[in-house]
Amino acid sequence: MKGQHFAPAFDHYLKQIKAKITIIEIDAKSTPDEHKRIMEHISPKACIIVMDERGKNLSSREWAQKINDFQISGRGYLQFIIGGADGLNEDIRNKADLILSFGMQTWPHMLLRVMWAEQIYRALQILAGHPYHRD
Repeated sequence: MKGQHFAPAFDHYLKQIKAKITIIEIDAKSTPDEHKRIMEHISPKACIIVMDERGKNLSSREWAQKINDFQISGRGYLQFIIGGADGLNEDIRNKADLILSFGMQTWPHMLLRVMWAEQIYRALQILAGHPYHRD
């Protein structure tokens, strides 16, 4: 993970999640190549979640419920896709089971990864019945 100052926070949440997480980073300079390479990694067995500023803004409880719904849907796992600076093409967006936004601001990928990992951890804690400070 580039930007070493984000790596400890990201690693902290990955350890807390205690689930198998595989990260495939595609470093492609041209948008058509990026889209093609992303499409090659999309699994028909996965629930596809696209991270995009034009997606839905969900509260932590709503996000936890979505994860729960995906877990009981019978599909094997969740696949998250974060696009490049120009976003993702419609082919990829159309494959998504959910298009999720962390707001309309532009976030550096390294920071978004930390926020993503924290929100996965938080959702799993909510689903496990741990106290949630908003209750």
